[in-house]
Amino acid sequence: MRLEEMLKLSLSVSKFARPQFLCVPGWSDKSKSSCLLRMTCRMSEEQCLKALPAMGNEPLKRGVEGKSEPAENRKGVKRFKANAEEPDKEEQKKLPKRKVVLLMAYSGKGYHGMQRNVGSSQFKTIEDDLVHALVKSGCIPENHGTEMKKMSFQRCARTDKGVSAAGQVVSLKLWLIDDVMEKINGQLPAQIRILGLKRVTGGFNSKNKCDARTYSYMLPTFAFAHKDNDKQDQGYRLNKETLERANVLFSCYKGTHNFHNFTSQKAAQDPSAKRYIMEMYLEEPFTRQGMEFAVIKVKGQSFMMHQIRKMIGLVIAVLKGYTADSIIERSWGEEKVDIPKAPGLGLVLERVHFEKYNMRFGSDGLHEPLDWVEEEDRIAAFKEEHIYPTIIQTEIEEKSMVNWLGTLPIHDFEATASGNQSAKAQDDEEDGNNDSD
Repeated sequence: MRLEEMLKLSLSVSKFARPQFLCVPGWSDKSKSSCLLRMTCRMSEEQCLKALPAMGNEPLKRGVEGKSEPAENRKGVKRFKANAEEPDKEEQKKLPKRKVVLLMAYSGKGYHGMQRNVGSSQFKTIEDDLVHALVKSGCIPENHGTEMKKMSFQRCARTDKGVSAAGQVVSLKLWLIDDVMEKINGQLPAQIRILGLKRVTGGFNSKNKCDARTYSYMLPTFAFAHKDNDKQDQGYRLNKETLERANVLFSCYKGTHNFHNFTSQKAAQDPSAKRYIMEMYLEEPFTRQGMEFAVIKVKGQSFMMHQIRKMIGLVIAVLKGYTADSIIERSWGEEKVDIPKAPGLGLVLERVHFEKYNMRFGSDGLHEPLDWVEEEDRIAAFKEEHIYPTIIQTEIEEKSMVNWLGTLPIHDFEATASGNQSAKAQDDEEDGNNDSD
């Protein structure tokens, strides 16, 4: 700053100094200017801003080319910038971003399935609440919430509207903050929980690396009662003969078959309609709140939309006497068969399997096998607290199985051309055309 400019600034703020100060004998102009400048530097920002207009709106001139500003001025600018902007970025750089898998359990009641529909808030999904919790807990940047591909997010299985899970697995990249599981769960509702977290290889994709999926289906046993010979209410008890016959029918599904009739909009000639089922069986019954229930288990390589519920629905139709056993084998042919779809309430994703991944990386000393043995107690506790009570209470209050059983007579099990369209329309209306196993 030139001497003239310094004097102008000094004079403009002289009202804050004693008027006699400029008349001290023996002081040169330079000494007076220097002293006043030091006083000005100690003034508050508000005082300086009031003083500057007194300079006649003359803009301040930059220093001569090649000469830097005083060191204290330069430091002041840098310090302000650092305090305002840089700490967050520095903190983020220190946090490692790693590919992990999360073991999830959730009760699906009140949700329109697992998969998120970005940009649509009409139907809430499990992933909506999960992504919100990941952002709020500081595990992912906010923009990853709207562009999930940025965190390489993938789920093992989509689940239907109302369907629950005890062993869903998702893969993604996140910041490994301290107490990460605790912080994520702190942002989730009680009916959704992260039960486990493990590091995986950088290219891991939970959907593509999954070898098989195991589902269970919990239902009241009166669903198997013959329509003409047995009680049709909660007083019914499953006998040994019906249990054995049910397992004979369920075992028919084992192996590779064409399941084009067990989903929607899939032609018989479509190669993707062929699916491999490893096992399917009905377990021993048990009683809860005065009603007898049983659980069906099915393990398959993969499943199509509605497939499991239609597999169960067809066996129930046979056991109740609405159609013959032969319909199961006929449903694998090219002709169209009308197959009822059981309610989604009792369906639970129990487990996803990674046998090939575990064989290759599970014992390499760097990665853990994805078997979740240590988490089994937490999984069982979650099912007892959130999944089973919800299924039982909802069945008692809403009678979803009773109401569905009432629709079986309207199905035409002998139809071979286009099936019974009214029954299909009713199934789709109940689910909102927005679900998949």
